[in-house]
Order: sequence, then C-alpha cells, then structure tokens
Amino acid sequence: MEAAKLTRLEARTRAIQGAGKLALMACCLSLGFVVVATAFPQRRALEKLEAKLELVKERERKVLAQRDHRNIELRALREDPAFLELHARDRLDYCREGERVLRFKRDR
Repeated sequence: MEAAKLTRLEARTRAIQGAGKLALMACCLSLGFVVVATAFPQRRALEKLEAKLELVKERERKVLAQRDHRNIELRALREDPAFLELHARDRLDYCREGERVLRFKRDR
C-alpha cells in the first residue's frame, strides 16, 4: 500500500513539474511575442528616419557643393580682373565695338 501511494505521489509530482515547465515555456513565448510585436513599429519608424536622414545628407551635399562653387566664383570676382570683366559684360549686356555676341538659351 505504501509503495502504491509513493508511486502515485511521484507521478503527481512529475505531472506538476511538467505543467510548471509548460507554463514557463508559455510565459516565455508570450513575452517573446510581446517583445517582437513592440519592435516592429519601432523598426518601421527607424527605417523612415534613416530614409529621411539620407535625404537630408544628400541635400547637405548639394548645398555644400553650391557653397564651394560660389566661394570659387567670389574669389575669382575679387582677384581675377578678366573674370570680373567677363561676368560684368555678361550681366549688363555690354560688348565692345565690332564685337559680335551670340546668346544661347539654357534648358533648365
């Protein structure tokens, strides 16, 4: 009789341990799903911000290139009399006597 009680008690203990392990696995799985579910919207937001950052970096590169070009042009206007004359004649539509000026339209 004692052996039968002990066997039932051991079986019950194993069943409770198995149920405990199963409950622990279920909690871990649900916690994992919660973590993954909250990570997806953050990942999408991160991708949007990275795309926006790339656009801003591209715009910055263009602005810096334009700034460099204007600095070169300014230095040429200050230091190179031939460039200054050419620039002034172009903007003011001046030409020398006997000189023929051809104008071309720019497609933009």
